[in-house]
Amino acid sequence: MMKNRRFIAAASILGAMTANERMAGRYLRDGGGHPSAEQLAKDVRAKFDESMNAVKGIAEDALNKAKAGEALSASVKEKADEALTKLNGLAEQVAELAQKAARNQPDETASQTLGEKFTAMAEFKSMAESPRGGVSVNMPVKADITTATTDAAGSAGAGIAPTRLPGVQGLPQRRMTIRQLLTPGNTDGPLIQYVKETGFTNNAGMVAEGGLKPNSDIKLDDKDVTTKVIAHWFRASKQILSDFAQVRSMIDQRLIYGLQLKEEQQLLFGDGTGENLAGIVPQASAYAAPITLDDETSIDKIRLMMLQAVLAEYPATGIVLNPIDWAWIETLKDTTGRYIIGNPQGSIAPTLWGLPVVATQAMTVDKVLVGAFQMGAQIFDQWASRVEVGFQNDDFVKNKVTILAEERLALAVYRPESFVYGDFGRVA
Repeated sequence: MMKNRRFIAAASILGAMTANERMAGRYLRDGGGHPSAEQLAKDVRAKFDESMNAVKGIAEDALNKAKAGEALSASVKEKADEALTKLNGLAEQVAELAQKAARNQPDETASQTLGEKFTAMAEFKSMAESPRGGVSVNMPVKADITTATTDAAGSAGAGIAPTRLPGVQGLPQRRMTIRQLLTPGNTDGPLIQYVKETGFTNNAGMVAEGGLKPNSDIKLDDKDVTTKVIAHWFRASKQILSDFAQVRSMIDQRLIYGLQLKEEQQLLFGDGTGENLAGIVPQASAYAAPITLDDETSIDKIRLMMLQAVLAEYPATGIVLNPIDWAWIETLKDTTGRYIIGNPQGSIAPTLWGLPVVATQAMTVDKVLVGAFQMGAQIFDQWASRVEVGFQNDDFVKNKVTILAEERLALAVYRPESFVYGDFGRVA
């Protein structure tokens, strides 16, 4: 009797599995989905049907024997258990594929506009067929998710992490040129003294035998220049210098660059008062054309400045002007539209009348300096550019440090007449 109950229970399981099979089959038939998944579902379905038929046959045979009071052999039991196990496994695969097919079912309303969705509503269709006063239809619209950061529905911008580049993007730096034009030197003391010839009377002449030889005169003058200090500093916390190594290097670079920027301005335009250097331009000779040319151009003017320096016995070795003025000269054209000196495809270093041209924004627009830079002036460095770190006042107890950059130098202009300074006359 217990055996009969056991196989009746197996038949009940069969009925339940048959219902599950019908449900899975419906999902597979209605789910759509990707073609490869559909093919896989068909294969599993075929195996499921085959296993189902086998279970049905075993179950019917078992039920018939149970009704007749026959005992079931052990082999029949093993076949029944094996068939049910296989059927259960296939049923799980069918259910899983059905779920996947349901998830992949395309949403036909996803591509519809709001108007299409509204007119497809049953409430709207009913109202359109039987319009009645006071009846309204509404459709809730969920906001789209956007990158907005305002306090509105769908605003998800605050959750987007920015792409942050490492380090600090520095400012552009001007290329320094004036120091490289001058003769370098060093000094151990703050005072530079040199003797300058201020006058010479040449009475050399032809002398007869036994005659009195003529006397020439020479005038000398002592000149003094003193070294001047250029300095500036930053204050920073010890924590930022330890936690952000690039800040330290950036401060060092900016401090040195600041010294160089001020130095170049002083070498050219220092007025010599107070702690200013005596620069080249204030001491240079003003441009005075040695000869007169008709329709004098910018190029002609530079050539006459070179002549003026030559007549002072100091042939020029360089030309300094603003990049705007150099661009003006390079783009000059003749009457046929051809460039006079410019060559858009050329890569030769800028030169004019055989002299190197230094285009720097340190020079004022519309101004030009021509001179014998190496022979006419010299730089004396007492302190080379350096960076120092120390504590000022209560910095130590506040975990702060002062970073200082400084240099000490002097400029000696031996022959002011070796430099000629003038303007092109294009700017009023």
